[in-house]
Amino acid sequence: MTTTPARTPMDDPLALDRQVCFALAVANRAVLSVYRPLLEPMGLTHPQYLVMLALWGKAPMAVKEIGQALQLDSPTLSPLLKRLEAAGLITRTRSRSDERQLEVDLTDAGTALREQAEKIPPAVVAKLGVSLAELEELHSVLTRVNDAALGAGALD
Repeated sequence: MTTTPARTPMDDPLALDRQVCFALAVANRAVLSVYRPLLEPMGLTHPQYLVMLALWGKAPMAVKEIGQALQLDSPTLSPLLKRLEAAGLITRTRSRSDERQLEVDLTDAGTALREQAEKIPPAVVAKLGVSLAELEELHSVLTRVNDAALGAGALD
């Protein structure tokens, strides 16, 4: 009978606390829990907030463009858009240049909501208690990781 030498968490490649996927999953849940109470008074969920961010940056947008920007597929994006439309924040209309495309635009209420949303990023930074420089570095690293994952075939 062979025994495997005891491993310490530092040299165990399967130690839970060494897994990037675990750190990302826990950080995702924790950070979203910071956003939730800030978005609630605006009547938005975090995924809806992401859609609105895309539209505040550039509107109108084709549904396909929003999906690409947020890396969401149509079955995930469609219900988000329906709820935002029901809330009176966006409109969805057929594109005049291409009837096959659905165009999403902000309503006056959706545009006005941006003013409230501008308070979200500084509130998140304050609640996290992490410096802006650290968050910018994290964003840079996560963007590189995401690009690498996409290059490796993620979301195909």
